Amino acid sequence: MSEEEIKITDERSEALRCELESQAAAGGYYLNPDKDFARELARGLLVNEKRYGYRACPCRIADGKREADEDIICPCDYRDADVAQFNACYCALYVSKAASRGKAPVRSIPERRPPEGNPGLQKTAPAAVAASAPALKYPVWRCKVCGYLCARDNPPDACPICKVPKDRFEKFM
Repeated sequence: MSEEEIKITDERSEALRCELESQAAAGGYYLNPDKDFARELARGLLVNEKRYGYRACPCRIADGKREADEDIICPCDYRDADVAQFNACYCALYVSKAASRGKAPVRSIPERRPPEGNPGLQKTAPAAVAASAPALKYPVWRCKVCGYLCARDNPPDACPICKVPKDRFEKFM
């Protein structure tokens, strides 16, 4: 796709920033208070959505295959841990309450995503838990973004907490 085909308007970027801010507030999250910075990240999400069909984190290199990039589709699987530990997610779109009020610094943080070929604990933990779990009437589904758990035949269409679609759930038990 050429740069011209991917061009995103300022109005669309601002609309997405406002939408993300509203969704964040509804879920108890905070968007970076620097609106220009957040708008540029929203622009990057829109560019990636046009390129790949999904909103991969604009600060990471996407593979272009949804299955390989599921963990970095915004909001990424690492957001909550990054915000808790560093006051911001990797790209700094989401920040802690203190950072949103200017009471905590937002700075560069280390990459939490495991290197390719090394799935890390987050990808293997549910299988380990499932192996030792008692027999349950319904499977337990876990949202890979916020950790929400539900016991039912299938995951919900969207997470009631962070609003990501059902493909961001994994069978936990």
